[in-house]
Amino acid sequence: MEFIDFVSMLHKKTARDYVARVNEIPKADAAKRAIQWGYDYWDGDRKFGYGGYRYDGRWLPVAEAMARRYGLRRGHSVLDVGCGKGFLLYEFTRAVPGVTVAGIDVSEYAIENAKPEVREFLRVGHANSLPYEDAGFDLVISINTLHNLYNYDLGRALGEMERVGRAHKWLCVEAYRTEEEKVNLMYWQLTCRALHTPEEWEWIFGQAGYTGDYGFIFFE
Repeated sequence: MEFIDFVSMLHKKTARDYVARVNEIPKADAAKRAIQWGYDYWDGDRKFGYGGYRYDGRWLPVAEAMARRYGLRRGHSVLDVGCGKGFLLYEFTRAVPGVTVAGIDVSEYAIENAKPEVREFLRVGHANSLPYEDAGFDLVISINTLHNLYNYDLGRALGEMERVGRAHKWLCVEAYRTEEEKVNLMYWQLTCRALHTPEEWEWIFGQAGYTGDYGFIFFE
């Protein structure tokens, strides 16, 4: 188990006004709409989520970096737990021609509006009960998904990643190191259920028997 940063370069490209995020609309109302995982969250106004989650190619460098790190090649398989619209999985098919991809997400809207090239490989489901066989994938990833689970579901979800992965695993969750980052995270987030420091997350990983790599997103 090792800390590896694949995605902060993308996270830091977005400018965020944390105070405006709280003041522009009652935060609880925005969160109630976001947690439905429908149009509002993915393609509605920014205050409810992404503000339009459209393909722009930004995930290709991430797929390429993961492919190098984990030695992916033709015939290998990748599962994305919390795949959203499948943009990263599509980039894996570009980075490693001949790779097999699969994705699962709790959002029916995301799957229905996924990248057409990979939509047939995606399905609706929950991270704590993956509908895949044991040791079925060479790489299992999960980006900015597990922090949306309640603490009592984290062990099951991490255990499921372990079960279906036969080689490499990597996940990323939001975390905070300082009181400033904690407040920024609470101001910005809409769907988080598990808010922890890196040390707390590492403890949770260990308790669950998770052996894969991991990264964190911080709201600086």
